[in-house]
Amino acid sequence: MCLLTISPIRCLLLSCAVSLLITLNGCGKPPTTLERIHEQGVLHVITRNSPSTYFQDRNGDTGFEYELVKHFAKQLGVELKIDTADNIDQLFSLLGTQNGPVIAAAGLVASPDRLANARFSDPYLDVSSQVIYHQKNARPKQPKDLLGKSILALKGTIHEDNLKALQQDYPELSYAVSDQVESVDLLRMVDEEQIDLTVVNSNQVAMNQVYFPHIRVGFTLQDSHQLRWAIAADDDVSLLNEINRFLDNARQSGLLQRLTERYYGHVDTLGYVGAYSFARHLQQRLPHYETWFRNAAKEHAVDWRLLAAMGYQESHWLPTATSKTGVRGLMMLTQRTAKAMGVRDRLNPQQSIQGGARYIALLMKQLPVSIYEADRIWFALASYNVGMGHLEDARKLTAAEGLDPNKWLDVKMILPRLAQKQWYSKTRYGYARGGEPVHFVNNIRRYYDILTWVTQPQIEGTSLISGTTHVPGIEPGDSNSTPTDPAVVVP
Repeated sequence: MCLLTISPIRCLLLSCAVSLLITLNGCGKPPTTLERIHEQGVLHVITRNSPSTYFQDRNGDTGFEYELVKHFAKQLGVELKIDTADNIDQLFSLLGTQNGPVIAAAGLVASPDRLANARFSDPYLDVSSQVIYHQKNARPKQPKDLLGKSILALKGTIHEDNLKALQQDYPELSYAVSDQVESVDLLRMVDEEQIDLTVVNSNQVAMNQVYFPHIRVGFTLQDSHQLRWAIAADDDVSLLNEINRFLDNARQSGLLQRLTERYYGHVDTLGYVGAYSFARHLQQRLPHYETWFRNAAKEHAVDWRLLAAMGYQESHWLPTATSKTGVRGLMMLTQRTAKAMGVRDRLNPQQSIQGGARYIALLMKQLPVSIYEADRIWFALASYNVGMGHLEDARKLTAAEGLDPNKWLDVKMILPRLAQKQWYSKTRYGYARGGEPVHFVNNIRRYYDILTWVTQPQIEGTSLISGTTHVPGIEPGDSNSTPTDPAVVVP
């Protein structure tokens, strides 16, 4: 109530001023980007649909970028919503729009042109730009070797920037860019000789080279560039600061290392010759046994592609394979294991597959419950190769080194010590060729990756074989269609 000594007009103005002050204090500052994410309970992220970023297989969403951003959303305690862009320009144009994505996570590089439109996080992965050519052609070893070649690169990438800069020194250099392709398409086009050369990131080459056996790395165009996430340039720094804290924690906790190892750490296992042979055997041999792999996997609750990968590692899908130590058959079972698994004839491929499936399922159950669920299969495979006793020895040595005995990434570093006297003399079961189970697991992981890739709906037209793994005219599992390959001695 106004005092009687104040005029009515002054009283009205004072009341309005007080009301305005109360209103302003009540409104406060607008919420930060991070606060809005928490209020909405959703983290909107935009990425690209590619093997190295984000894609869907029969088990759901996957990909390096997806896995990393999923951990970030979990740390924030919000739901993750993924959108995909058709090209990089569209990705940046959608970033920070009304109700649009707040983070771009797609293997991005903070080029000078992009810094005007986006803020970038701290780096999380170092890669290089590699020139890719077809094996039948002369290897390009330096920039001048690119002259006169048909070159295609992905539009809007650091590779386009590198080629543009190179053109300043070599004006006659000619190249094209496109936003209608992905890196995997470019590798396929080189493999199929549709273009002479392309330039892609080293991690993408490593991840996909096994699908394209004719591609080779010529030389490195840029030694190192760092991949980062991006937010809109006009956003406040609250989200960016939180991202950087997350990435720093992910580096210190080993999360980045685990994801890098998972997606890129075992990709070079096969080499070019092995990749070519595996692609050929997918068509010529696997169709004879696929039904038996599927049936055994269903009975013992394992992935049939994992069983098939094991079979290829053991015998290259040859039912008469024999090792120098006497293990035999498609799954290379010892006499003792075969008897324990109820296999009467190790050279019978159906029985061998059943025995191998039963054995790996048993090993999975015998592993300590403390082993992380995501790593259990790799421990089981290592045990399949070297034995549970030696694996336990390696786990104890791992713990003694202050590492995690329940993490495959740590244990696989220690396993080779079982072949060194200073270490195996301290163990219960003694000497073992500890490096072998590491290679065994790495190879199976690679074969399994390929089988997963070629038996799911393909993206970007990257199918290794057309439509199915079945050979026309031959029914899988037909006892009359067993290959006539002679017995093979496996080293």
